[in-house]
Amino acid sequence: MIIGYTTGVFDLFHIGHLNVLRKSKSMCDRLIVGVSTDELLFEYKKKHPVIPFEERCQIVQHIEYVDLVVPQVSMDKIEAWKKNKFDIVFVGDDWYETDKWNDIEFELKNIGVNVIYFPYTTTTSSTLINEILNEKRNLLK
Repeated sequence: MIIGYTTGVFDLFHIGHLNVLRKSKSMCDRLIVGVSTDELLFEYKKKHPVIPFEERCQIVQHIEYVDLVVPQVSMDKIEAWKKNKFDIVFVGDDWYETDKWNDIEFELKNIGVNVIYFPYTTTTSSTLINEILNEKRNLLK
């Protein structure tokens, strides 16, 4: 059995999120999805999600491609592997060949975990949706 793992905030769930989950599941037998906690999101992006953690987990858990949702409380993928024992990590290609992911990929390969990069959906993102919402809110003030 091949176990896959991917993570995300999954705030304002959109087609990019669905594409990653669908493609990930097509390459493994069991897909585990780490959903970033509100605290972790604030720690590394200095912002709060629109949708609270528990609700984001419920949304992701009800996607047919997802077998298990776990909280992502740390960005440490080795720590995540120790808890979930996955064979493959799926990540957006916006991280491909970055110093951070080169290091992560090296560490994961040493324990037999492959990293698969998927094309980032450039036409839709939670950041873009948030920017549009904020512009609309500002117009209403």
